[in-house]
Amino acid sequence: MSMSSSALLAEKIRNRTARVGVVGLGYVGLPLAVEYAEAGYHVTGIDLSEPKVERINAGESYIGDVPTEAVGPLVKKGLLKATTDFSSILELDTINICVPTPLRKTKDPDMSYIVAACEEIARYFHPGLLVILESTTYPGTTDELVLPMLEKSGLKVGEDFFLCFSPERVDPGNPKFQTKNIPKVVGGTTPACTELGRLFYSQALETVVPVTSTQVAEMVKLLENTFRMINIAMVNEMAVMCDGMGINVWEVIDAAATKPFGFMPFYPGPGLGGHCIPIDPFYLSWKTKQSGIEARFIELAGYVNGQMPHFAVTKVQNALNDAGKALKGSKVLIFGMAYKRDIDDVRESPALDIMHLLQKRGAEVSFTDPHVDSIVLEGETIASQPASAAASVDCVLIVTDHKAFDYKKLVAEASLIVDTRNALKGIQSPKIVRL
Repeated sequence: MSMSSSALLAEKIRNRTARVGVVGLGYVGLPLAVEYAEAGYHVTGIDLSEPKVERINAGESYIGDVPTEAVGPLVKKGLLKATTDFSSILELDTINICVPTPLRKTKDPDMSYIVAACEEIARYFHPGLLVILESTTYPGTTDELVLPMLEKSGLKVGEDFFLCFSPERVDPGNPKFQTKNIPKVVGGTTPACTELGRLFYSQALETVVPVTSTQVAEMVKLLENTFRMINIAMVNEMAVMCDGMGINVWEVIDAAATKPFGFMPFYPGPGLGGHCIPIDPFYLSWKTKQSGIEARFIELAGYVNGQMPHFAVTKVQNALNDAGKALKGSKVLIFGMAYKRDIDDVRESPALDIMHLLQKRGAEVSFTDPHVDSIVLEGETIASQPASAAASVDCVLIVTDHKAFDYKKLVAEASLIVDTRNALKGIQSPKIVRL
């Protein structure tokens, strides 16, 4: 009797002869591809971007958390290569889909990248393939959208091919938790799919958590990010309330965090940024609306967090007013443009909203960020200024608290500072206005 597809694939995965494919070589796909190459698999990365493919094949990395020193040797050994050609799927045994799923302005999910990737996979589909979707999406995507596209081949899921969902969990810039040691949740369309997904991830990652379905795995990601979004909204609301009462919200949070159970500190800020927290919960509210359920917590948290850039701008306006200046015509320097500390990603960054709002109110706005050379706002390219520009502006607004900033120097040089991140904790000065 010949071996079943699943037994054959399991053996290939165990003895490291399985050929691994990763579609989408961004901040999720590239670290994953590198982990598998380091574990001894031959990995092919597929991406539509020629420049990305060229850089990988030249042994270079363009992702902060993946050092070029890690990529070079793997490419040399022939364990890692990149291509724009999807026909390479013909020789692969596993495919991880790590493409973006942005939200449209109408807050419904844009599935075009997933659909495009699956169309290409379907074109070069063959028996014995394990396909794992990692792109964040609404519950039901894997079985309702991806599965029918792959079943057109006439192959049967759980027997001829295998399909799973495994939510990406990446915290860019986190030195402690990276792809290898972040526990990996995986759920398959059938039990055989789940088992192969578990086996596959356990070869390169430290901890794998199997769940009973793709829908559970999809929902896990949304619970994680909705939890963060709602708690951040709550603490942002708390900050606005404390501000109105003249109470230092940062001191309140630090004191509350001494409670050893039932409390977890979240910190306010000038708004939410990044590719996950502001976006993912809306996949859930979009999907539940279709079942006639309203996701009221998510909608409210989205509203509260969306108001924070306005709150930050009002703080600047009031601080300037107290100094006898109008916001209109004042020079404001934003410290930090990335959406969180020590990274170079500006996607959904609240700093962009704040800059736009300040410009609308007539301020002359510039920014400084050691990780971001320039940004494009309203079609105009704006370059980062040196931090020393703080000495010649009317107000400095700290939006992102990069470790590289010299805060003592900033307090010495600037005439007025609005701190939305408690970056100046412990520094007392009449120049400082805190969120």
